[in-house]
Amino acid sequence: MLSWAEDDRPREKFIQKGRKAVSDAEIIAILIGSGTPERSAVSVARELLLLAGQSLTNLSKMNCEELCQIHGIGKAKAVSLMAAFELGKRKTGEEHGPRITISDSAKVYSLFKEELADLSHEEFWILLLNRANVVIQRLMISKGGLSGTVADPKIIFHLAINHKAAAVILIHNHPSGNTRPSESDIKLTNTARKAGEFLDLPVLDHIIVASSGYFSFADNGM
Repeated sequence: MLSWAEDDRPREKFIQKGRKAVSDAEIIAILIGSGTPERSAVSVARELLLLAGQSLTNLSKMNCEELCQIHGIGKAKAVSLMAAFELGKRKTGEEHGPRITISDSAKVYSLFKEELADLSHEEFWILLLNRANVVIQRLMISKGGLSGTVADPKIIFHLAINHKAAAVILIHNHPSGNTRPSESDIKLTNTARKAGEFLDLPVLDHIIVASSGYFSFADNGM
């Protein structure tokens, strides 16, 4: 298509290739609609993501004044972005339905098995809980390949503190179907547990989800 010249024209790409084919920057570009005479909407969107540390979570928390720091983002575009993130939060609230209380590892597995058990790549998620073990938020930390993904404890606890969580549960999947933890899984769990003790923000469990079932570090005394 001749109209695909400017940064692959995110709207056309979305229509022709589907929603999964577009990047975060391209989706933001669709929302803001246009760039500046010097830069495309995708270029402006990339600068927005850079300002937010490449984190959609951080971007979703920015106010109108912060978003308008980027040349090409005025109040109208900032409000459009803020409204889109708010709509996403409301959709998430509808999907999760009533308040979910975590009583055991089986409950965590039931929340993630359909989403993670049959994936061909690894994803790392966290559940953030309040003092009554009610789920505040579920967040993806990272997405990797067949052999693994990287989860940074600094990111995990930064998000937990920002959401005023009282406890954290770690969750990731094994595409191989093997539920047993790897050495890196064990190391990460120990690092996160120690960090949680220091911050008075305990890591209650680490659940490994696979097509064959799940593994709970807490249930296995680990």
